[in-house]
Amino acid sequence: MSARELPPTAWTTGSTEVFKTGTWRASLPRYVSAPSPCHAACPVSGDIAQWIGRVRERDLRGAWDLLTRNNPFPAVAGRVCHHPCEAACNRAEHDEALSICKLERHVGDEALANGWSFEAPVEERPERVAIVGAGPSGLSAAYQLRRRGYRVTIFEGAAEAGGLMRDGIPAYRLPRDVLDGEIRRIVDLGVELRCNEALDSPAALERLRRDHDAVYLALGARRPKRLAQLDYAEPWVVDGARWLALANAGAAPALGRRVVVVGGGSAAIDVARSARRAGHDVTLLALEPRARMPAQADEVEEALEEGVQLVDGAMLAHAARAGDAVTLECVKVDFVAGAERGAFRVEPVAGSEFRLQADAVVPSIGQDPDLAALGEALAARGALVAVDARQATSAQRVWAGGDVASMARFVTEAIGMGKRAALAIDAELRGREEAAAGRLHGHGAPVERQVPFAAIASFYYPDAERAAAPRLDASRRLGSDAEVQQGLDADRARAEAQRCFSCGTCIACDNCFQYCPDLAIRRLPGGGYEVDGDYCKGCGVCVRECPTGSMEMVEEVR
Repeated sequence: MSARELPPTAWTTGSTEVFKTGTWRASLPRYVSAPSPCHAACPVSGDIAQWIGRVRERDLRGAWDLLTRNNPFPAVAGRVCHHPCEAACNRAEHDEALSICKLERHVGDEALANGWSFEAPVEERPERVAIVGAGPSGLSAAYQLRRRGYRVTIFEGAAEAGGLMRDGIPAYRLPRDVLDGEIRRIVDLGVELRCNEALDSPAALERLRRDHDAVYLALGARRPKRLAQLDYAEPWVVDGARWLALANAGAAPALGRRVVVVGGGSAAIDVARSARRAGHDVTLLALEPRARMPAQADEVEEALEEGVQLVDGAMLAHAARAGDAVTLECVKVDFVAGAERGAFRVEPVAGSEFRLQADAVVPSIGQDPDLAALGEALAARGALVAVDARQATSAQRVWAGGDVASMARFVTEAIGMGKRAALAIDAELRGREEAAAGRLHGHGAPVERQVPFAAIASFYYPDAERAAAPRLDASRRLGSDAEVQQGLDADRARAEAQRCFSCGTCIACDNCFQYCPDLAIRRLPGGGYEVDGDYCKGCGVCVRECPTGSMEMVEEVR
């Protein structure tokens, strides 16, 4: 046999599988299901990467099913959420953050247009739960509890459900057919809604506790905060929350031509914009500089487009009527934010005094809950009902959430508290420990960290502009309650979903399988992948090529 005909000296079986090169490595790749930054920031702990993935696949019903596991109000939240998820989005380090809120609205609107409904509970349980308040938190808790088979009754003091979603958010931001449609779906699950039945005394609370297995208090916050600089007995001082509720009901009281609204939050912006629609000349006086106002930036921008005059970084010092006008003595201030929401201090700027003239002053600086009806039954923390991390109060089998228990005055924060309380109530009534926080998705191992931008193979994503939904032209807004912000069409929504990194969620792209130089990646029959440790040399190519950050290298100690 010639040398040309001899097999290689290392040849034994005819297959290189005999050489288990995995012994060469110092670290091993593994698949992980890691929380995306948007999930961690979401007030309802929404599975954002997963439902956006369904949008990308044109499966809007599947997206809605996933989305509404955590939030039964996608069309509402898609319009009014303060979207902290977008501030946390990894895509912002690549070009621009994903337009998560607009995608949520798109899914929610599709559900309403097609009449999608929630599936009936798979079991019927004997326990009865009373919920006080049919705002976002109470309705969220009712939804989660009814899905689990509980007999749920909501007691609402107003004539209609919705709470501040109805009274405090104008129709040009939240159309009433959208709000009514998403409330109706919850009630249609078999929730008993009893309107015009307020909790008005400690005895009434005690009756609820006696007649039900659990009680969730979502009373909201309806007692206006007051400015010491104003005499509220004067007819030209009009509480902002009360005026807005009447305006939203189509019965806005007349205020005179010139109106000064005091406040810098979303409620103050809503009052100012609604007053413009009622024909008033409106000035908004805000303590905070514009960049630090609590209201969302697009709300402020839209108000300015509509002719609201903004005087920011300034404080009302004194107001009094002189002849036919109210004179407001004001001063510029240095605004210093505190460590917690609502905690701040202001320092007047010497020599910066100025005056404003008005016919009416409308303070809109927030509201506190009225705890008088609760008596001494529950411990308080300042102006709020005291609750723990599971929304439990000091009273046995009584939970509380939303504005009555938190200063996080956002609709989706209230929805999240309702969900959290419902899960705690379910755990209590079933007599088991609460499930571990969070959920894992896919086949990966759990990890504590959020997926950082550095873990994403971002070179797979070409730069793409963030979806910008159109607005109704400013010239057409003031004559009606037509919705200002428009939704995304189907093509734009899918294009936006394509921008999502799917952080921490495997999308079965096959990159790890295709790029492994040692053929050490195996496809699993049921989906997903595994690493064959006999042959993996630990080069890390698969991790570097993962476009979703769903792999990591783990050091091996032998």
